[in-house]
Amino acid sequence: MKTIIILLFVVIFLILSIPFLGIMWIYSKLNRKKADLIQLRTIQILFKFILFMSGAKITVNGKENLPDKDEAVLYVCNHLSIFDIVVTYTMCPGLTGYISKDSIEKIPLLSLWMKRLHCLFLNRTDVKEGLKTILSAIDLVKSGISICIFPEGTRNKDSAHPENMAPFKDGSFKIAQKTGCKIVPIAIKGTAEIFEDHLPWIKSHPVTVSYGAPIELSSLSKEDSKHLGAYAQNIVLQMLSEMD
Repeated sequence: MKTIIILLFVVIFLILSIPFLGIMWIYSKLNRKKADLIQLRTIQILFKFILFMSGAKITVNGKENLPDKDEAVLYVCNHLSIFDIVVTYTMCPGLTGYISKDSIEKIPLLSLWMKRLHCLFLNRTDVKEGLKTILSAIDLVKSGISICIFPEGTRNKDSAHPENMAPFKDGSFKIAQKTGCKIVPIAIKGTAEIFEDHLPWIKSHPVTVSYGAPIELSSLSKEDSKHLGAYAQNIVLQMLSEMD
């Protein structure tokens, strides 16, 4: 029943939001940042409702490590579920775009909303197109918009052992290297038990999300800077171990 209610709510929201998106498009011509923030807060309300309806019990650690709403950072998070996005998006203090697989771009209205929120679509098979996406993300950070990535490149299906993640790919960390922005590590646990572990049903389950201390590239050794993916992954692994 939860699944049906949430699905219907999302579909109805997407359809009814068409006039709203039109109004926001017009308003963005007058005040782009304000329009973007209104759209962000709207989606955060939607996601909070989805979490409420799912019965998810969210525990958040390290809120003090979240940036100011006007500071652009690179969030890096382990990936277990579509609910990783739902949970972490509700916490974003300022404009934040997520990097998603390019197949999502084909979904009407959903992709339109994502584009309005500065999300980017990554082609994982075409290196040239993938580089264009990273360059676009760099431009967004330079303009004051944070980016969130799941550097494993795919979802970890071993939800019982979130620490068994795939290696963090270094390519996406160029977003921080080319802009000098801070990297905020995120560790999340329990989201797959809400949905993916028993598709297509949504069930209540505790979720823990932790925000680590921001990584400043200027403070890293040359070796750690060279292998930034591994460095950030070790931090996320440590954060996951502290959840047990």
